[in-house]
This record gives sequence, structure tokens and C-alpha cells, in this order.
Amino acid sequence: MEIIEPQQDDKLVLKQTQASTSFQYKYLLVRFFPFLKPFLGRAIINFAISLPAGLLDAVTAFAIQPYMDKVINAPASPQRDLYAILIPFAIIAFAIVQGVVKYLNVYLTNWTMKKVTNYVQKKAYEKLLTLNTRFYDVNSSGTIISRFLTDPIISASTILDQIKTILTTGIGSIALVCVLLYNSWKLALVGVVVMSAAIIPAAMLRKRILRTSNASLAVTGDMSTNYFETCGGNRTITAYNLGGRQYRIFDNQIEEIFDLHMSLTKRVALASPSMFFIASIGFAIVLWYGNHLILTGDMTIGKFASFLAALIMLYKPMKNLGDTLTAIQQFFVSLSRVFELFDLESEIKEKENAKEITGINDAVTFENVNFEYVKNIPVIKNFNLTVKKGETMAIVGNSGGGKTTLVNLLPRFYDVKGGSIKIDGTDIRDFSINSLRGIMSIVFQDNFIFAGTIRENILMGRPDATEDELKAVVQSAHLEEFINTLPDGLDTVVGERGTSLSGGQRQRVAIARAMIRQSDIVILDEATSALDNESEAIVQKAIDNLMKDKTVFVIAHRLSTIQNADRIAVINEGELVELGTHEELMQIEGGEYKHLYEMQFKQQEKKTAEQSEQSEQAE
Repeated sequence: MEIIEPQQDDKLVLKQTQASTSFQYKYLLVRFFPFLKPFLGRAIINFAISLPAGLLDAVTAFAIQPYMDKVINAPASPQRDLYAILIPFAIIAFAIVQGVVKYLNVYLTNWTMKKVTNYVQKKAYEKLLTLNTRFYDVNSSGTIISRFLTDPIISASTILDQIKTILTTGIGSIALVCVLLYNSWKLALVGVVVMSAAIIPAAMLRKRILRTSNASLAVTGDMSTNYFETCGGNRTITAYNLGGRQYRIFDNQIEEIFDLHMSLTKRVALASPSMFFIASIGFAIVLWYGNHLILTGDMTIGKFASFLAALIMLYKPMKNLGDTLTAIQQFFVSLSRVFELFDLESEIKEKENAKEITGINDAVTFENVNFEYVKNIPVIKNFNLTVKKGETMAIVGNSGGGKTTLVNLLPRFYDVKGGSIKIDGTDIRDFSINSLRGIMSIVFQDNFIFAGTIRENILMGRPDATEDELKAVVQSAHLEEFINTLPDGLDTVVGERGTSLSGGQRQRVAIARAMIRQSDIVILDEATSALDNESEAIVQKAIDNLMKDKTVFVIAHRLSTIQNADRIAVINEGELVELGTHEELMQIEGGEYKHLYEMQFKQQEKKTAEQSEQSEQAE
């Protein structure tokens, strides 16, 4: 199998993305609007009812002035008694209304946020399904899952809540400022200027949030990869006593996340006392100047008490606004990264008005095909080959010579860098991707079995297959005897990646999946190389049934399995060096195929002799 190394400027490498548009707020909001649009009605209602929620503090502060001047400091009178009853009850009534509004506000906010989050996640997953094979080659599973799960949730699940907070805080702050102005515009000027200055420390955190967020996400991706490797490679970890190694890697990642988190926490935590210090200066000035206004008769005690209450209450939303600005910047960082995911482009593109292909009528032709994973390092070089309809073409050669790469070009897992691959004289890039892959069945060396039943896994080849067709492929794939031993038969649930099945059983399920597809072209990529002799014999029978009346490309490690191929193509370092039947190639003195065959034959003879010797010693 060829190794694919990412290049330094590779745009498909997720670790290289830096959320470069994090401070382009208008651009990000314009791009985000289509995700909010389907739920805009509820969002607007939510925002509208959030406005009264911020008014209670202002009402309370405003009520202090008449209560102080007309109740506490006023002479006894029926009017004073009336105010003493009405003002407290008015505050209670308003609090009840505000409680109902807040309940509706919380419910609508969570409903809308979850819907928007679901929508963004669906679109992100839809995008993930469109990316070509090389994207998965150059990114670890942990990084992919971290990026495609974490960022959509962070970006979509917080913004509406933050907008609601801004609206509530904003309307409350405006109302409180109005109370300040009503009581004394001179004092209000001092208070508002100082409170505005108190927000500056929070605004200075923007770039630190961006850097920390990017670094944390990279480490989180590595942690996810570590988890996947621990689950998938648990036997290797146990067999080689690698538990300590894996733990040290994870421990370093945890500590790195901690350091990054504390780096940001120190700055965020510093912002709060900085804001408090600035606010306290303003409060001290207000106390001094307010006392002066009372002494000069420009302000009543009631108005001053109301002013102080409003100013103290204003500090809380101003402080919350600083926290909200921090959270919103984190939202924009995540949103920027989400759109970086949406901007990823698959290198495999479909032409406009692409043709539909329903099968092969003549031949598959490779014409001067060149391919490279890394620039200027060719893997396939000037490759020419014609495979007739119904022909079985075996492809052999040394490990890393380009065999798998060659067959991966046929279904357009990758595109050729030079030359062309044609079916019936038409370049495969002129066909729609779905129809091209629809005429092919592929059996890999390590076939992926999905969590679910055996029936579901087979029917993935063709979901509309009939029960009779399903039974026929089960028989042809030599699965019938095995299926009959299971209590639930075809409806038996297999574990993740088919872990409850043996290697041979997994391969036969994959062959049945390929059979039921009824495609014209079959690609077998070392489908039996990982099996023991007994399993290989059974699987080979299933493969022979799969290959009937098909155009077949076979990559085989064991040359004994492809002797009956119509022709054999020998590839060495990406070039076609020999082509012919088994008998023809064995006649070439010093030939590549003959050398490979004889080397395997000698190894097999040696292995057989050792087994015989062991049997004799045992007797």
C-alpha cells in the first residue's frame, strides 16, 4: 500500500487551518444567516420577548426615587400611604410578568439553538461525505471528528444565547442609563464614561482567544486520535505492552490542554478585577460629586439613592457584557473554522452535464496514465493497458509499486495527473461520478463492515434487491452454511467493524455485497492476502462466483491465485514491465513475473517442508 504524505501548503490538512476570518464579523454573519433563516420566525419572537426581560432592574432603580422622596422623606398624608402600597406591588407585578417572559425566552432560545445546531451539523456531515479519498489520507480520524463535531456545536449552540444576552443586557443598560439621566445628567456622564472604559480589558482578549482556541483544537484532535487508536489497536497495545506509551502520550496532551486553558483563564480572570477597579474609580467620583450636588440643592436624596442603585445595577450587565463579548469572540473563531470546513473542495469534480454510464460494452483503456501523490514524485508512469469486456486482468508486482493506486484511479478515488482512463472510448471524467462507481464492485483487503445486521451490510450493495436475490448471493458467496448456524440468521447483529466475524466471514459478506450490486466491473484488491489457507480456499470459491461474466481487475499477493487470469500485468515502480498469460510470462528468462513466482514457490516449498518436519517430530 502506498504511503501518502501531506504537503506543507496542502489545503486539505485540517491542522493547517487558522480561522483567518475570525475578526471579519460581517462576512461571518452573512454566511451564517442561511443557517438561521429557516428558524428566523421563532428567533425574532424570541428576541422580541427578551427585551422586557432586561427592564426589571431599571424599574426597581427608578422606583427608589419616588419611594424615598414621596414615602420615606414625605410628611404623613393619604397620598404617601397610597405610594407606600402601590410602588412595592407594582414591582412585584412587573417581576411576575418578567418571570413568564424569561421562561418563554429560555424555551425559545434553546429550541432555536438546537435546531440551528442540528442544521449546521447536518451540513457539515454532508460536506464530509463529499470529500475525496486524499482528504482522509492526510487527516487523522481524531482531527476530522474533532473538527466536524466540535466546531459546528460551538458555533451554532452559543450565538443565539449570546445575542439574547446582548439584547437583554443592552435594553437593561439603556433603561438604567435613562434612570441615571433622569436623576442627574452630570453624574450620568461620569458613570457612563467610566463603565464604558471598564469593557476595554475584555475587548483586548480577542487575539488571545483565537490563538488558544486554534491550539486547543489541534491538541483535542490528537487526543481523539489517541482514543481511536486505543480502541482499534487494543490487541497490539496489549501484546506489545504499549499501555505506558499510550498513557504518556495522553498525559502530555492533557497537560498541554491544561496549560492552554490556564493561559487564557489568567487573562480572562485578570479582565474582571481590571473592570472592577475602573468601575470603582467611577463609583468613588460619583459618591464625591453626588454629595456635592445634594449639598448645593441640585439633587434630592431620593434621586441620589435611585442613581446609586441604577449605577450599581449597571455594573452587572456591563460585567456580563464583557463575558458575553469573550463568548461571542469564541463563537466567531469556531464559526470561521466551520466555514473553512465548508470551503474545502474535493479534488474529484464532476463535469457539468456529465454523461451517465450503465455498463461496459467494449473495453477499459489506460492511455499514458501518470499519477503522483506528492508533486514531482511519480507513482504511476506512462502506463498503457487495454482490458477487454469480460477479461480478467491480474496486476502483480513488488510492494509499493503502484498496483493499488492504479485500480484506485478507475473509480476516481483519485484523478490521473496525466493521460486518461477510458471506458468504451470515453474518458471516465466525462461520466457522472455516481453512475461510474455504480458499474463497479470493489472487494478490498480489509473490508469495512458496518455496525448492524449481516442483511443490512449485504444490501448496501443494492438496497432494492429482492429476497430471492439476497438468498442467491448468500449461497454464491459461500455464506449459507455459516448463516444457518446463527440464531437470527441474516438478521444477526455484528459488532463495530464486524468484530464478531472472522476474517474469512467478513470477506464473504463483502463479496456478497459486491455480488448483489450486479456490476459490470469487479475490482479485487488483495482480497485474500490476509487470510489463512483454509479461509482463503472458501473465499476464493466465492470470488470465482463473483468474477463470472465480469470485467475483473485482480491485485493478488499470492501469485498462485491468479494463474488462471486471462492476462497478467506486471508493474514495477509504476511502470508496466511485462504483460501476458501465466505461461507466457514464465517463458521470459530473467523476467520480473518469473522471479516473483519462483521466489514465492520456493518460500512455499520451504514452509511445506517445515510443516512436514514438525508433523514427523510430533509423531
